[in-house]
Amino acid sequence: MAQNRAAAAQSAPAIPAGPVNSVVLVGRVSAEPEVRELPSGDELVTFRLIVGRAPRRAGGGVGERTTVDVIDIACWNARARRAARTLAPETVVRVEGALRRRFFRTGGGAASRYEVEAASVRREPSR
Repeated sequence: MAQNRAAAAQSAPAIPAGPVNSVVLVGRVSAEPEVRELPSGDELVTFRLIVGRAPRRAGGGVGERTTVDVIDIACWNARARRAARTLAPETVVRVEGALRRRFFRTGGGAASRYEVEAASVRREPSR
């Protein structure tokens, strides 16, 4: 029994001591990425990723619908922008980055939204 615990402890990922903001998602691209040039001259590529959730109950019932989340992805760095520009709808990709909360003004006042700021975007084999 002690050997099993020791083996499990060795295979478990290390938990950092401090705060961590790290996101890894694998999902399908929902539509063509949007490329925008900002007033500052910077370029931004955005797209939405459809990510399935794990079933709540083991086994799941027949005919149960799969729950998905649609997550906004923002690509600011050159490598992520280059990769994102080539994506097509239904492409399966792996996105690594950090969760960000962006604040902006609308006609009704201040607003905010959460998105993943991608550090890397890679195609994955279709599932």
